[in-house]
Formats: sequence, structure tokens, C-alpha cells
Amino acid sequence: MQETPHLRMNDCPDDDKPREKMLQHGKKTLSNAELLAILLRSGSAEKNVMTLAQELMNNHGNSLTNMSLRTVPELMKTKGVGLAKATSIAAALELGRRLAGENQRPHNDRIKNSTDLYNVIAEKLSGQPTEEFWVVYLNTAHRVVGMQRISAGGITQTAVDIRLIYKGALDRNAIAVAVAHNHPSGNLKPSREDIVLTKKIAEAGKVLDIELVDHLIVGNGGLETRDYYSFCDEGML
Repeated sequence: MQETPHLRMNDCPDDDKPREKMLQHGKKTLSNAELLAILLRSGSAEKNVMTLAQELMNNHGNSLTNMSLRTVPELMKTKGVGLAKATSIAAALELGRRLAGENQRPHNDRIKNSTDLYNVIAEKLSGQPTEEFWVVYLNTAHRVVGMQRISAGGITQTAVDIRLIYKGALDRNAIAVAVAHNHPSGNLKPSREDIVLTKKIAEAGKVLDIELVDHLIVGNGGLETRDYYSFCDEGML
């Protein structure tokens, strides 16, 4: 039996071809589904590329943020989305996340409050499917002199070696640190382990005369949502 060819962009009606629309009217005139269709390039045997793109959007609540949180196998659960299409989508959304992080970052990377810290660290943590723990190293003017991922772990927790935090601080001649980790569940409430760890980091820093200025818990709402919990803002430091 001859395999039915996939329906491609040219199989769409003339008024429903996103590539041509972008070339004629500009990329900003396209909907999210139309931009997604350009990434997909072709549909499936049963549906054209625009129908497939709209179905993908519908399956993720018409939210690019929701889609960005999905793994490649999860994206492939939409019928007609194979490995090549799913990896293209995941790569494009990751590029978008990194671009948003660059645009949010303060020009001088000076940490004056929790918002500044979030702007610096969110690109590393927002939307990650598993927990990661990062430290930001600061000089006397509280400008960033370095960043380091201390650990990466599972969905609910990751192990943190406090010695690595302060080794990095000493290597960079930092006089203060800020730490952050993400909660992939989206629940920003600190766990008992989060609270105990924060106290341990702060106490260890006092011995070295290195201040812990804040600890952020970052959610998965995306960079534009300011989705975080600050231990400093909540009076827990």
C-alpha cells in the first residue's frame, strides 16, 4: 500500500499560508499558530499544517509557556507530531526563553532587590522540568561577578553542597552571594528543607564574612510573570 503523503504548507488555501503571509506583511502579523506552522513545515496524512499547528496550541491551552514546559516525548503525544517536529518546537521555544532572559537582564547586573536578582537568574531556572540550584556571586557594589549551577536533580528536590557555594565565592573574591532554585510544580511555598538549607547557607557565610542577600524560589510561569518567592522580601533572612 502506498503511504499517503503529508500535507505541506502549499496544500493550505492561498489565504492560509503563513510563510507567504510573513513575507508579504511581516512576522508580527502572524498568530502563534501560524508561526508554529512555519516551524512544523508540513502536516500529517489527515490534516494540513495549519490544522496541526492549531491542534498543538489547543492541546496546551493556547499557551506558549505551557508548551515550553513539555518534553519532546510529551509534544509527540499530539497525533501528527513526530520526533523531528517536536525537537524543532522545543528548540525554538528554548531560544525564545533565552532571548527573553537577555532582554530582562539589567545592563549593569547590579543586584539591589529581589526583582534584579530574578531578572538575572530567571533565564536559567524558569520553565526547567527538574530542580536546579544556582548561586550568584556579588562584589562590594553588589554587581554580579559570576554565576554557577551548584546542582541539578529531580522534580521535587536537588542536593546542595554548601562548600561548593563558598568555594566559588572565595575563588571570585565575592563579598556576598544570592542563591536560587526552581519549583517545577509551580508551588512557590518554601519547603521545610528549603528553610533549613537557607539558614545553613546564611550561617556558613557569617563564618567567612560573606553575606547571603537572598534566596529565590522560581516558579514556572515564564519570565514575564515575575513568578518567584523571595526569602528576603518575606523577612526570612
